Parts: sequence; structure tokens; C-alpha cells
Amino acid sequence: MHAYIFPGQGAQFPGMGKDLYEKSDFAKGLFEKANKILGFPITDIMFKGFAEDLKQTKVTQPAIFLHSVILAKTLGDDFKPGMVAGHSLGEFSALVANAVLDFESALKLVSKRAQAMQKACELEPSTMAAVLGLEDQIVEEVCHQVGGIVVAANYNCPGQLVISGELNSIDHACEILRESGARRAVVLPVGGAFHSPLMEPAQEELGVAIEETVFNDPICPIYQNVTARAVTDPAEIKRNLMMQLTSPVRWTQTVQHMIADGATEFTEVGPGKVLQGLVRKIDRSVETNGIN
Repeated sequence: MHAYIFPGQGAQFPGMGKDLYEKSDFAKGLFEKANKILGFPITDIMFKGFAEDLKQTKVTQPAIFLHSVILAKTLGDDFKPGMVAGHSLGEFSALVANAVLDFESALKLVSKRAQAMQKACELEPSTMAAVLGLEDQIVEEVCHQVGGIVVAANYNCPGQLVISGELNSIDHACEILRESGARRAVVLPVGGAFHSPLMEPAQEELGVAIEETVFNDPICPIYQNVTARAVTDPAEIKRNLMMQLTSPVRWTQTVQHMIADGATEFTEVGPGKVLQGLVRKIDRSVETNGIN
């Protein structure tokens, strides 16, 4: 079975989406529509901006969403997903790809999400750190030991887990993790503690917008970050999406469950190749490729 997966924040690059815009009138129309919905010319930043410009959360998230979704829409009849999943922000792209959300509604939610997360980041100094070379259980135990807020946030692949929380707690956790045998425990250049309790203000704000948005029946199951399991009920998809900002991204478990349910080929749709690399580290027996 063919699984399609969609990248999250961090996959952006200067010039992203420019080829799509120039080669396809259909794609160009969607990009122009996005400029109107967002209220600023995001295409100028995507096509001509510098890496620093693209790092702003309010730009990064819609930019990656647009690149991924417009790519998927230009595939036409070739796009026949048996199942879909997205990493964090990528879950919104996946929901458009399997027809749960329409393009306009999803883009409005992504924009609201980015702005709400930016606000939450400004309320409390916080960050994330990548931990390499330790079993998940050891990282989780260290997070429990450390005072303050620090939690496991992204289960990316075996031996690669991202933690999220308050600045001092993250620094303290990194020290203990290195002492516990981590190959690396390094603070990431991100604006805040995504997928942690510190995102609760953003979750409340986004939750209202999600509640007001129509979610349709999907054309195939989506494996959501919160549960890592196949979901087809629109009400359940909504609930999981609301919980996503304060819950961990269970990517390792998601890919494992997709394979257990019959996925034999994974195609990453959108900028970068990060997810292809993670899938290969999770299970080398499946085929991976990308459309970018």
C-alpha cells in the first residue's frame, strides 16, 4: 500500500515553491489565492526571501503547508493515497491531501496556528533539544527527574528524540542526558517549546478555530501524531488535532503502525527529505521516495 507523508517545520528553504509557481497555472492560482487569504505576499518571501525571513513561524508554517499541498494537488490522478500522515504541521497538509479539509480552511487554520504558537513562545522563554543515541525510556526518565517543565516532544526515530520545555530545565536535562550516555544532546534554534504544556495558550486559541471548521470524511485513513493510529472519524480527527500542540509527535510509532497496517511504499510530498531519512531509520524494508 502507498503511504504519503508530509513534512513539518524545519523543511523550508529559500526559493521553495518557485518552480511550481512558474510551471503550473493551477499552482500559480493557488499561490495567489494564498496571498489573499493570508493578507501578505508569502510568495515573495518564499521565492525571493533569505533563510532568516523564512524562519519566522508565521511565515514558515504556511510556506511549508503551501509547498506540500500544492504539490499534492498538481499530481492529479497519480495521487492515490492508501494512507497519509504528517509530522506536526505536516498533519494539516495530510488532512487536505485526504480531503478532510479544503485548501482555504486548512490554510486559515495553519495561519492561526502559527500566530498562536508565536504568541505562546513570547509568553515564556523556552526551547527544544535533540537527543541522539539513547533509548526513549531513558530520555523520558530524565525528563521526569528534572525540575520545571521538560517533556519528550518528538519521537522521530529510534535513537532520536526531541525534548521540549523551559530554558533552564532543558539545559539541565541535556547535562544529565550527556552523563547518561547520549551521543549528543543539543539545544535547537527554535522559537519555543513546541509540543509541550507551554503551548496550552496556543492550543486554546487554535481549538476554537478548529471547532468552527468543517471536517469531512477522509478518502483514506490518517495516522495522527497524538495517537499514531489510523483515524477515519472526522470528530476524532478534530479532537486529536486540538491535542496536537501540547502532545508529543509519535513519528516512530506512526510509521511502525502504518507498516503493520500494510504500507510498503512511503512518498514524502513537500520540501526537503527529512521524513524519508526517518522512515529508513525506522524500517529499512520499505521503499521511500520524495516529490519536492
